[in-house]
Amino acid sequence: MHATMGRWTEQSGWCFEGGQPPAVADWILYFGATARLEQGAPAVAALRSRYPKAVCSGCSTAGEIYQNGVSDDAVCAALVTFEETRVCGCAVDVATPDASRTAARELTARLAAPDLRHVLVLSDGLQVNGTLLAAGLREGLPEAVTVTGGLAGDGTRFGRTVVGLGDQVRGGMVVAVGLYGTRLRVGCCSAGGWESFGPRRRITRARGSVLYELDGQPALDLYKRYLGDRAADLPASGLLFPLELLARSGDERGLVRTILAVDEAQHSLTFAGDMPEDSFVRLMRTRHDGLLLGAEQAARGAGLASGNGRPEFTVLVSCVGRRLVLGARADEEVEAVTRALAGGGPALGFYSYGEICPPAGLRACELHNQTMTVTTFAETGPTA
Repeated sequence: MHATMGRWTEQSGWCFEGGQPPAVADWILYFGATARLEQGAPAVAALRSRYPKAVCSGCSTAGEIYQNGVSDDAVCAALVTFEETRVCGCAVDVATPDASRTAARELTARLAAPDLRHVLVLSDGLQVNGTLLAAGLREGLPEAVTVTGGLAGDGTRFGRTVVGLGDQVRGGMVVAVGLYGTRLRVGCCSAGGWESFGPRRRITRARGSVLYELDGQPALDLYKRYLGDRAADLPASGLLFPLELLARSGDERGLVRTILAVDEAQHSLTFAGDMPEDSFVRLMRTRHDGLLLGAEQAARGAGLASGNGRPEFTVLVSCVGRRLVLGARADEEVEAVTRALAGGGPALGFYSYGEICPPAGLRACELHNQTMTVTTFAETGPTA
């Protein structure tokens, strides 16, 4: 297995590490700014023209992760060549968020095969319900198949996200890439670095990912009181203060949920995942060092899950909220990952509106927010 990294800008076109692109590629994985992937996506078209037989997949971002750094307004790609691993890509359109579960089941049916090892999922970040998407993936895949990926981003604009497979790059789509073969070794882990604070409040009215009431009070009004002066910058400022979702009031740990939109008329908050009624939530906060530690923990966890072998290619999906907190120090969380992986293989990724990964110690995937998700890939030597 070998991954060649490349970066495209409007000024220079494609520039590849080592000077030259590879002769062949089995899988092209790319991430870029929304504006660079729409209107014909010349960067993607150039790669597809050079490698017409490769599975070509990618999505828009809230920042591109390339090796040890973070950039905007570019397109970054990995051209992956395998020795034996087989690659298959498929896509479905999702008309409404409620159709997300059915869409996931359709994808898993198309990918099904005895030697399926891993699925990388890239989803529209605004029109798809990530909780239902993850549920459909869990239901449609064997327990031995791991799933990671994320929801596409659009900076802090939350205007339009796009996902691509082949020559199709558009919104409202979910793409799944299946990787097949006994020699493929995959490790994955997701970690945050956030801490909860304040009282636990019951969700008394919600529908899907839209939260209307907490403890019988309008959710948006209550949340604005917590934010104070920062409330004027919603929904972007909400990325700095996500909610921890707890199934029961006595639970010590839950899933992190990020705000995507607010509705002033309905006094509601829309999240990247479902907010079930009668669940509980707490506010969360973090510091720079907490996020860097979370990134390092995700990398070490992925290494352990893969059997501690050195990765040959790593995919990173981090939440846009983490980037807002880190600001100019965003490169440091990427460096924390690559340092923990002991320099194993090139790294590519993006800042997202939600991350898909199994929780620590489990194999079934969940939707996460505000985490760094690390997926490592390598091929073992041929069996005797």
